[in-house]
Amino acid sequence: MKRHTITCAIVASFALTIGMTGSLITSASAKSTYNFSSTPWSLKKKFLPRMVDYTSQEKPGTIIINTSRRFLYLITGKGKAKRYGIGVGRSGFTWNGTEKITRKKEWPGWTPPAEMIAREPTLPRYMKGGPDNPLGARAMYLGNTLYRIHGTAQPWTIGTNVSSGCIRLRNQDVEDLYAKVKIGTKVIVK
Repeated sequence: MKRHTITCAIVASFALTIGMTGSLITSASAKSTYNFSSTPWSLKKKFLPRMVDYTSQEKPGTIIINTSRRFLYLITGKGKAKRYGIGVGRSGFTWNGTEKITRKKEWPGWTPPAEMIAREPTLPRYMKGGPDNPLGARAMYLGNTLYRIHGTAQPWTIGTNVSSGCIRLRNQDVEDLYAKVKIGTKVIVK
């Protein structure tokens, strides 16, 4: 009993010391994107992937992104498409046009562009790929732009206007899409 009390006192003292300096606890928890609350995040059912009726003149394999509705459609043919919920550019960061997928990457590293660093100087200059990386599990690069279709470490943002112009999907959804498209795939953003 006495040994247990001393051990607990040492552990508590160590925890208080770390808490006072804040170095370990703050750096480990302040930037975490994991949801440790008792109420988990939820996603509206309409943003879950599903096959839908979709009439288009585009050939199967084409991606059509409807930013105002926050859906990405992968044309499958015969009046059908696989629809995914997405997060899109916030006010001032929306765009439209036609691009092609020029590169694909699994667990990509992230280098914020200079414009983003100017807006948010505390951003890292580079972040290695992994579960906390803003690009998530997969990225598909669009033309010579700074825009990508990518995963996210913040899946609760799907269905919102949140990005700096990129199109984000839940990691499991971007992995599914990534496996279905190839370099050269046409992407139409409306």
